[in-house]
Amino acid sequence: MDSVFETERLLLRPLEMSDAGNMFIMDKNPNVHKYLWQKPAQQIEEVIKVIEYVHAQYERNKVGRYATVLKETGELIGWTGIKFVDDHTENGNTNFYDYGYRLDERFWGKGYATEATQFWIKHAFNDMKIENMNAYTHSQNDASNHILKKSGFNFMEEYTAEDGIQWNWWKIVNSEF
Repeated sequence: MDSVFETERLLLRPLEMSDAGNMFIMDKNPNVHKYLWQKPAQQIEEVIKVIEYVHAQYERNKVGRYATVLKETGELIGWTGIKFVDDHTENGNTNFYDYGYRLDERFWGKGYATEATQFWIKHAFNDMKIENMNAYTHSQNDASNHILKKSGFNFMEEYTAEDGIQWNWWKIVNSEF
């Protein structure tokens, strides 16, 4: 994967092993994991495994989450992007395109998640020619639910995962965008 994309304020590039330190800072923050199974990273090796997993997705599916960097400062603020879910089932679904993001708490509330989301939707439909894309958010994560809704995703249903957590299932269709 060597594609690099830009939005007004963001640079979107493949994740690199050199991102592990900043990702660890983000992923060890309990606030970042409040709506993500509440299991903050304890060791940097956990983040390294995530980057290796994303690299395997790049190879297998030619798509995956991207490092999201502020153009102005060069700071890694988190990751955003599309992945093809083919290694597990979510809400009874597998083999689907999923949009997701995770940002360091220091960069919340600045519009970066919305800016990245809108870019990835356009990229999915215009460049990748994806017919539809899903996303799922913790049912109580008002900020992420709001971002998906205002970006054009349609709320489909609330579902309960195997661990008992309530999630919202979202979908956006190319013809509706």
